[in-house]
Amino acid sequence: MKNIIYILAIVFFASCETKVDIPLDTANPKLVIDANILWQKGTSGSTQKIKLTITTDYYSSTIPVVSGATVTVTNSANTVFVFTETPNTGEYVCTNFVPVINENYTLNIQHAGQFYTATEKLLATPSINSVEQNTVQGFGGNVIQVKFFFQDNGAEVNNYLIGIKNPTDIAPKYRAQKDEFFNGNQMFGLYSNIVLKSGDELFFSLQGISLRYHNYMSKLINISASGSGGSPFSTPPATLRGNIVNQTDESNYPLGYFHLSEIDTRNYIVN
Repeated sequence: MKNIIYILAIVFFASCETKVDIPLDTANPKLVIDANILWQKGTSGSTQKIKLTITTDYYSSTIPVVSGATVTVTNSANTVFVFTETPNTGEYVCTNFVPVINENYTLNIQHAGQFYTATEKLLATPSINSVEQNTVQGFGGNVIQVKFFFQDNGAEVNNYLIGIKNPTDIAPKYRAQKDEFFNGNQMFGLYSNIVLKSGDELFFSLQGISLRYHNYMSKLINISASGSGGSPFSTPPATLRGNIVNQTDESNYPLGYFHLSEIDTRNYIVN
């Protein structure tokens, strides 16, 4: 009798797997500004991109791009770097950008009668100097751990954004980290996964970041990791605002952040 009930329950729930689109409220569209100016070590850093999009409803399969905006970045000497759109892509490209450590840069965007600005300093990043691999005992068996190391500058208060990408993952893993307890010492980024195996290729990245950007990314990473509490019907506890201000209408703020940094990267093949 129990087996019959069990089989009937399986049939019932299987038959209920029907796609249901639940009506959701859609907020007014907002401009999304992806303005990460990253100077790859060992390169000139002259080619940079800024991406502009618009928020859309939950069920939309496409993200609207923003065309026709005016996008510039200006340094403290009033040198203006113009970002020109690749037609109909929302990607604005500059090929003559000049990155300088500790230089202040100001982002200016004009779109649809609105004027957006942000100012940020381009920060230095230490080099990734070594990679170490170990195998440890986990709950499901042996687990491969990979660490990459870098030297913190003890004369400064530093913050870092550590990125690790495994091509088998949906998205890179990020961690915002302070040097509060590691000042002047070797620091590391760690990646561990029970399905990691010999021959897999990992991609490491390291950026020096400001404290404000550290706090912004920490909140963003927490929201992403929590998945709004695991419920598709939960609402975020607050809108995450970056450092970009709408000078025309401050209440109509954009989403995104203007960030500049050196970046060091390293590819690693698991043994």
